[in-house]
Amino acid sequence: MSGPRPAVGGPAARRGVAVLIAEQLRRPVPGGIGTYVTELARALARTSATGEVPFEVRLRASRPPAGADPLAGLGLPVDTSVLPGALLVRAWAAGAGAGAGAGSRASVVQATSLAAPGGRDPLVVTVHDLAWRRFPDAFPARGRAWHEAALRRAARRAAAFVVPSAAVAAELVAAGAGIVEGRVHVIEHGADHLPPAGCATAVALLRRLGVTGPFLLAVGTLEPRKNLRRLLDAYQAVRGRLPEPWPLVVAGPSGWGPGLGDLPPGVVLAGQVGEGDLAGLYGRARLLAYVPLSEGFGLPVVEAQRAGLPVVSSDVPAAGGATLLVDPFDRQEIASGLLAVATDDRLRSRLAAAGGARAGGLTWEASAAAHLRVWEALADA
Repeated sequence: MSGPRPAVGGPAARRGVAVLIAEQLRRPVPGGIGTYVTELARALARTSATGEVPFEVRLRASRPPAGADPLAGLGLPVDTSVLPGALLVRAWAAGAGAGAGAGSRASVVQATSLAAPGGRDPLVVTVHDLAWRRFPDAFPARGRAWHEAALRRAARRAAAFVVPSAAVAAELVAAGAGIVEGRVHVIEHGADHLPPAGCATAVALLRRLGVTGPFLLAVGTLEPRKNLRRLLDAYQAVRGRLPEPWPLVVAGPSGWGPGLGDLPPGVVLAGQVGEGDLAGLYGRARLLAYVPLSEGFGLPVVEAQRAGLPVVSSDVPAAGGATLLVDPFDRQEIASGLLAVATDDRLRSRLAAAGGARAGGLTWEASAAAHLRVWEALADA
């Protein structure tokens, strides 16, 4: 799988318009893809201000819902479709293009997920994972069918693909869709998007939740592939062996699926939290527990690592050899990992240092520069 070339500094001559698909930010739960779109757009806007972006970068999305528009503060111009989100994605699937505004052509279109436009403009598609193939039972049947059809369309249409890890690159090439290594570029996500951890609102949030002392933390959308049921069972098994019955705070929006059922004693659901509160939770927790069945990257891991928080995780690409790895199917192994990282200060220090080294070099400016190099190569082809 090819990687991006080294960065080239200095002012850049404009080569036309690059369209960044921001439709994910129109969804009720943008999730990790929403963070990727947001931070990539912000980094491109900052770089554009220096004159080093060789394109005019524009965002493209469906018409905004009522209320505040999440695209308005990203620092890039927005081309808004007259169609609502569901109809726009269907139109793309039927072959409609993204355009560059006012009906003009784009030099390159970056689809930030498999919801990719048609048309004739040069297209790059980001594939975050192929988890629907690895764990089909963790996805609704309709979702699996949509992903399969979208992958086939992207394989026919896209000139290049961006993936967040070498593991996803290998899966994509092996997917049987005809995608070869030379079309795939590995670009890791940044980890520098959260504010400093001293946010006072996180203290107020914890107080409202009834959490006044040490706690364990889990972050992620409440849906089957995040494996939260096994994590809760492991926490229940180990809670009585902690120095005190420290609570497990679970931060994240509700997704699809049957829900978590009855919560064990000590589990506290915080719901979806803002960036400041999330940074504050990372800064105050004893550990992050993140044990999904499958992830293409795993942003919460590097968010926690950058905050100096030790992590217990399944073998997600973001771990980078700097977490305590556990088998996500083994409740006892998860429980043992929680106990060890919560109580062993030497292990905690080692993981915090390794995690800081792992996440410290992951920036959204570097990610944006790598995307730009892919776009330039495509525009020059």
